Amino acid sequence: MRGAAAGGRPVVVKVGSSSLTGSAGLDEGAVGAIVDQIAGLRGTGILVALVTSGAVAAGLPALGMVERPSNIPDLQVAAAVGQGRLMETYTRLFAAHGLVAGQVLLTRDVLSNRDQYLHAKQALGRMLGLGVVPIVNENDTVVVDELRLGDNDRLAAIVSHLTGAGMLVILTDTAGLFSGDPQLDDTAELLDAVRSTDAALEAISEGGAGPLGSGGVATKVAAARMAAWSGVPTVIASSRMTGVMAAAVAGDAVGTWVEPHASSLSARKLWIAFGMAARGTVAADRGAVRALVVDGRSLLSVGVTAVIGDFTVGDAVEVLGPDGALIGKGRVAIGAVAVRAAMGRHSSDAGGVVIHRDDLVVLTGGTPPAELR
Repeated sequence: MRGAAAGGRPVVVKVGSSSLTGSAGLDEGAVGAIVDQIAGLRGTGILVALVTSGAVAAGLPALGMVERPSNIPDLQVAAAVGQGRLMETYTRLFAAHGLVAGQVLLTRDVLSNRDQYLHAKQALGRMLGLGVVPIVNENDTVVVDELRLGDNDRLAAIVSHLTGAGMLVILTDTAGLFSGDPQLDDTAELLDAVRSTDAALEAISEGGAGPLGSGGVATKVAAARMAAWSGVPTVIASSRMTGVMAAAVAGDAVGTWVEPHASSLSARKLWIAFGMAARGTVAADRGAVRALVVDGRSLLSVGVTAVIGDFTVGDAVEVLGPDGALIGKGRVAIGAVAVRAAMGRHSSDAGGVVIHRDDLVVLTGGTPPAELR
């Protein structure tokens, strides 16, 4: 199951705040260790995009703050101060290896817009083509809760989509994913390799086994599953292991390998599934679910049983089955008001298709809704 990163494609590396900072803020030694490993990969001809946390933590000492603030204005100020310090450190350390680093700040509203999503894809591709190391982070200075991507694990999976990555490497505080919380359960075992659809991942995600840094275990599992939909394998491993990036990329037995799907979604459907924010929910009856999942058909008004939200034409919504399970996500052809008026009625006299099959992503195999929100 485990293998090396796909040749000729970049590798996306994600590192969290807890792996980069200490009690005094940014730990330059820890940052330097990450930079050294990326430079080592570059020396072998492998291009790397780095998704990094740490901006807020880097800004706290300069503001005289000891703890991460809980209110948005203070978080935004800390991010504004810290992002510059974080980039200065990366820029200087990469320059010592003769490498140029470039900053990329993204928000969910940017990625929800198809044109801007494609511009981000083009920019990242051009940066990698010119030999620049993209340093990607969420723009915490301007983002608000309803537009947040949620965590940098998710952002790293999206960057994997955008760059056509050959592997996603998520570096964290533990050796990988465990069958239980290793701090509480002496029998917990490191999972060497799992499929993105394995029930074990579902149990780990729901149980929250282990903190795995500030993002939590559930976000790592969600990111790996997101990457899997574009055919990208994920390795979740310890940031403190010497040579962990090279080992992961080479296919060595390090951390937890998450096997991707055998076939990947199209670029447009990846954007619908993971770039767009869901603006509402529609519930479908059993007949409609079968038509979507088994027959590959569109969602019609006759099969809709409930509507939540005030979405408009072109917005993304989640589609739930009669038991509340997530079936998929798609762009609606008619707005919420029209769907409510038409639901349960035949499409020939009630407004037509709610979601066309070309705008629908059917997600099976236990993918949790949190991965799409």
